[in-house]
Amino acid sequence: MLKELKSLWADLAGGEKSEPFKDDDYRLAAAALLVHVATLDHTLTEADRAKLHELLETRFALDAARTDELIDAAISADHEAVDFFHFTHVLMRALDEPGRQRIIEMMWEMVFADQRVSEFEENVMWRVADLLGVSARERIALRQRVSGREEG
Repeated sequence: MLKELKSLWADLAGGEKSEPFKDDDYRLAAAALLVHVATLDHTLTEADRAKLHELLETRFALDAARTDELIDAAISADHEAVDFFHFTHVLMRALDEPGRQRIIEMMWEMVFADQRVSEFEENVMWRVADLLGVSARERIALRQRVSGREEG
């Protein structure tokens, strides 16, 4: 409802509408993976959404409104997805190895947002890292770095 009112206000004020995130946008692919790990245990809570917003806004240099659009698009993309392949394929084409490692790091940050790691989250992290060509050694190192950051 609020989104529609903002859109209406922008139209009335003559403001430009931002372009929707396209299916092949690596930011959408990354955000959809983050949404997926954030919702494995439960629905997307306000705390999860705040963490997701912080990660996406900071890492992709978006303003708050554009970040909200990305989150909404990512939720839809995650609901429509049957597997991780499309998202990881987009990321493999768009990012180099350090970029893909940053995506895994962001995913760990979402996993650790609730201070618990379930076996489902662990499994998803393993599968996505594998599809992104991030080694087990690097995946574990990223987990340790993020868990130390979250605890300390």
